[in-house]
Amino acid sequence: MIYELRTYTLKVRSLPKVLQLFAERLEYRQKYSPLGAFWYTDIGPLNQIIHVWPYKNLDERDRVRAEAGQDPNWPPPLHEYIDSMTSEIMIPFPSSPEMKPAKLGPIYEMRSYILKAGAVPELRKLWEEKIVERVKLTPLCAVWTSEIGELNKLVHIWPYESLEQRAEIRARAVEIGAWPPEGGHLILTQENKIMLPAEFSPLQ
Repeated sequence: MIYELRTYTLKVRSLPKVLQLFAERLEYRQKYSPLGAFWYTDIGPLNQIIHVWPYKNLDERDRVRAEAGQDPNWPPPLHEYIDSMTSEIMIPFPSSPEMKPAKLGPIYEMRSYILKAGAVPELRKLWEEKIVERVKLTPLCAVWTSEIGELNKLVHIWPYESLEQRAEIRARAVEIGAWPPEGGHLILTQENKIMLPAEFSPLQ
């Protein structure tokens, strides 16, 4: 399984219109493959939407995108509302669950790390040793590394019931030694964003 992580930075105050346009057209796109998740940022980099599309492999992605591109109802007419777009192909860690419709949030924290070149295998091993204890506190939504796009990138996504629960769980994880794993020396930069699900997102 691979995941295409698409991030669009929108013009200020255009988010409600973009969500409306996506909601109106999404049924046409999902005739070809399902949406994994759709979030918008609330804390961190603002005016962003993040949508995730699961595929079996790159061949399926190419086929689906070609078919959807022929549909007159897709994509939604967003060009005038978008300042920038990025697309990344992500590979899940062995411990990363398959992305399926569920109610896990409604708060989602996405943490993105840029790693030193060649550090992914070592960091993956360190994380897999710790993740069993961490998910006893709250479920894991995803942990991926980039295959296409910005390289040497680790993305992990955690759902919480509230910002208060997030603070409590993070403090508890440190207190009992469940998290974070070793490997800080392998990380060059870190970014954090708090996201909320759109009404039509399969993950809520």
